[in-house]
Amino acid sequence: MYIKNPNQIEHKSFDIIEAGMKEHNFNEQELSIVKRTIHTTGDFDYENIVIFKNNAVLEGINAIKPGCRIVTDTKMAFSGINKIALQKAGCTIDNYIDNEEVRKIAQELGITRSMAAIDMAASKGVDIFVIGNAPTALFRIGELLEEGKISPKLIIGVPVGFVGAAESKEYARTFNMPTITTEGTKGGSNVAAAIVNALLYMAVGR
Repeated sequence: MYIKNPNQIEHKSFDIIEAGMKEHNFNEQELSIVKRTIHTTGDFDYENIVIFKNNAVLEGINAIKPGCRIVTDTKMAFSGINKIALQKAGCTIDNYIDNEEVRKIAQELGITRSMAAIDMAASKGVDIFVIGNAPTALFRIGELLEEGKISPKLIIGVPVGFVGAAESKEYARTFNMPTITTEGTKGGSNVAAAIVNALLYMAVGR
């Protein structure tokens, strides 16, 4: 016998997560996000590595409620974000990684498509950046912040990997603005999408 009802599966999962977590200093809203990252990855280490800066959760919810523009670095993160909740909030979501102009610019300038995609997104205005895979995208966001070219309301930066991932997240945390990041090499597009979904559910429900 096994549980077949999807709602029961999710509720049971979160019961197990809550029982398995150690003592922590997260507030209720932050805890909702941490639990969803654990649920997405099956990895309790996320309770140790998710870092919130400058009232990031509240700022994210406040950005979502009236409707905002979200941009992801990958199609996977884009696909994993709940479109029904996005529609309920009146938010838009974009991803430029497959844009032909982005491909040409990246080739001409000798940069990653992720960097070129961030430049294109920034030129159109972004409220929430969602980075789950590409450290170069997160580094580029930081450069644009230093140049005063963007003013997002929240950066979700959880790129995964061994080349630049940890460093890009450390760089993002140096800015005096709301950020949700992970420490070290762990993260991913699934984690990024889970964080956005947690914010959406707190802002407008499912």
